[in-house]
Amino acid sequence: MQTFVVRSLVSMPLLCLVLALAACDRSKTADSSARSYQVRGIVRGFAPDRSTVSVEHEDIPGFMPSMTMPFSVKDQREIAEVKIGDGISFRMAVTDKDLFLDQVKKIPVSEVRVAEPTPAASVTPTNSARLREGDIVPSFSLTNQDGTHVTLDAFRGQAFVLTFIFTRCPIPTFCPRISNNFSELQEAIKADADAAGKTRLLSITLDPKFDTPEILKSYAQQQKADPQIWTFATGEPAEIDKLTKSFAVFVQPEGGTISHGLSTALIAPDGRVVKIWRGNAWKPSEVIDELRRK
Repeated sequence: MQTFVVRSLVSMPLLCLVLALAACDRSKTADSSARSYQVRGIVRGFAPDRSTVSVEHEDIPGFMPSMTMPFSVKDQREIAEVKIGDGISFRMAVTDKDLFLDQVKKIPVSEVRVAEPTPAASVTPTNSARLREGDIVPSFSLTNQDGTHVTLDAFRGQAFVLTFIFTRCPIPTFCPRISNNFSELQEAIKADADAAGKTRLLSITLDPKFDTPEILKSYAQQQKADPQIWTFATGEPAEIDKLTKSFAVFVQPEGGTISHGLSTALIAPDGRVVKIWRGNAWKPSEVIDELRRK
C-alpha cells in the first residue's frame, strides 16, 4: 500500500481523489464474487413478514432452469404493491453465501415463459409417518461415497446429525449453506474432547440418479470431509423417498433441478430423534449445545 504525505493544503484535493478511487477499487474487489441475472416470473406466495417472495421463474441461462423458489427481498418496499399471481421482472444477485432479488417491476403475466412442471418420480408407496422428536428413526439401506453399504446400525452407539442435500444445488442459501454448516460442525467435533469420536455426520442426496458414489466422493473432497466423521450417501429412489417423507422434506424435480425443503436432525446413539431443525436458519453452535446436553 502506498503512503501519501500531505505537504500542503494544495495537495488535499488530489489526495481525496486518490483515496476515493482506492475505496472504489476495494469495493469492486469485495464484490468480485457477486453475479447478477435479469429474471422474469410469476409471484406464487410470500413469507408472513414478506421477507421472502416465492416466484415461479423462467429459465436463468447459466444458472438454473425454470422452477418455483423463495427469494430473499433486499428492500420490502419494492414488493409492497405486488400480489400473488402478478408477473414481475427483477434482478437476482448471487454471492457465495447469499441470493436475493431487487429492482422489482410489475410486467404482464403473458410476457413470462415458465416450463411445465416435471412429474415427481414414481416410487413405491410407503407408510412412513412424519418423525417427531423422541421417535425412532426407521431403518435404512444406503451406499456411501466409497461404495460401501450403510445402514442405521452403522451409527448405533454414536450420536449423528443427518441432513439432505444434492451436489448440483445452485442456491447458496440452500445445500451449499447446509454443507458449510456441516463443515463447521466437523471442525467443532474434532475440537471437542467430549464430542470427538462420539458424533458423526450424514448427508443424504436428494438426487440419487445423478449423485453416484463417485460424484459424492468428489463433493466430499471439495468440502474437506473427514470420512471418519462425515458420510455422504445415496440409494435407491424408493429408499431416499422413504427418508425424505419421514423427515417431512418436500422434494419436487423441476426442469432438470430439484425444488426442495430443508431438514436437519440430531439422532441419539439409540436411534431416537433428539431435535429437528427446519430450514436453513440453524447454527452449528445450536447442534453442539444439544450434543453437550445429551
